[in-house]
Amino acid sequence: MAEPPTSAGRPFAVLVVCTGNICRSPAVERLLRADLGSTSDIRVTSAGVNAVVGAPIPALMASLVAKAGADPDGFVARQLTEQMIRDADLVLALTKGHRSQIVSLHPGAVRHAFTLRELARLASAVDPAAIPSGSHATRLAALLPLAAAQRGRRPSEPGEDDVVDPYGGDAALYERSFGELHPAVRAIARLVRG
Repeated sequence: MAEPPTSAGRPFAVLVVCTGNICRSPAVERLLRADLGSTSDIRVTSAGVNAVVGAPIPALMASLVAKAGADPDGFVARQLTEQMIRDADLVLALTKGHRSQIVSLHPGAVRHAFTLRELARLASAVDPAAIPSGSHATRLAALLPLAAAQRGRRPSEPGEDDVVDPYGGDAALYERSFGELHPAVRAIARLVRG
């Protein structure tokens, strides 16, 4: 795990991971950035375990991202590397399978890798008063161990923590995928903003 954010201004690094890095992870990246605002001390990037390197966000997902108030333009997919995981303070996977691949690539990530929906689900059980006031980075750094402590207490149903892959599907599948990831992004961002 990277060094914690400092008062010198190193941003808290969030890495979002899916398969191709063209649908789910860039949507989460752009939505989380928009929800946290331009003054946030959290840097959000994304990558794919089998990335379509250099590709943009497909039009169906880009439209959903834009309708939600985030900017999908200028995105370029990139391949996940071990160094990216090492440099991240938080890794958000879109499925449990992605999380397993992340931990296989860098076992040290086990403590700071969650699926997106898992973190939102676990964080919902955290008393907001337990999260100290401060910067976005301070609040997110404090939230992670509190959420992780809920892992044994809040078991999930099969598939509950995964976001369906819309790639190659119709508009309804893209909407379903977006409907699974967007509420989780909003829930996490609300807790981080305080």
